[in-house]
Amino acid sequence: MQNKIDIQSLKDERNVTINKVGVKNVRYPIIVEDRENKTQNTVANLDIFVELLHQHRGTHMSRFIQVLNEFHKENFIDKLPDFLKKIKKELDAGAAFVHIRFPYFIQKKAPVSKILSLLSYDCFFEASLIDEFSLIIGVKVPITSLCPCSKEISDYGAHSQRSEVTVRVKMEKFIWIEEIIEIVEQNSSCEIYSLLKRTDEKFVTEKAYENPKFVEDIVRDITLEFQKDKRISEFSIESENFESIHSHNAYACVKSKNEDL
Repeated sequence: MQNKIDIQSLKDERNVTINKVGVKNVRYPIIVEDRENKTQNTVANLDIFVELLHQHRGTHMSRFIQVLNEFHKENFIDKLPDFLKKIKKELDAGAAFVHIRFPYFIQKKAPVSKILSLLSYDCFFEASLIDEFSLIIGVKVPITSLCPCSKEISDYGAHSQRSEVTVRVKMEKFIWIEEIIEIVEQNSSCEIYSLLKRTDEKFVTEKAYENPKFVEDIVRDITLEFQKDKRISEFSIESENFESIHSHNAYACVKSKNEDL
């Protein structure tokens, strides 16, 4: 059989470096650290990229999956520096990137009935290796918020809504996903559960009523907690209220630095 030319390895004459090239939405099982159970098995969607220098026509897409095959059965966050180093080597690249999105499950106890249920949180890692390794840990936390203005002007009742807080942090030292979630939930009007009995519903309704917060209050209160935590070097906090009496949502954002974290 006649040897075929490797088109991807041909030299490119257009003198354009591509910042990121690779594979997206790779669905794969991974293992992450779990404070309660040491590790947790989950299924992630991964985007894996490298920088493609101007002289290269294309990258070798299969090598991304080959390297992933070597690492997914280990604690993935601990192995991310090694994973990206191997990606750089195998793809002959100066920079490597991986975005990992996955559901993370925490067992929660209802506040009064104490009944147990699992609640899913959308989490993500964003890691890069250029000259140095960089890691951002993120989580989206569903919460309840109750409007202070509505409570103040109403003779009875106040409107509340489900909200979503998205936090992204860079760490100086290790911090559990559970700790980030707890900080967010503690600074909401009330946290959310997947299973509540009537006694629990009464509790969470009254707790939210006694703890009204604007979307601005939520991001500011979480900011103060993150600023006190020496393990966190940089952060961004976004809160979005899915308004129950408006057709639009309310939104607020705080960043620790004027950078795209």
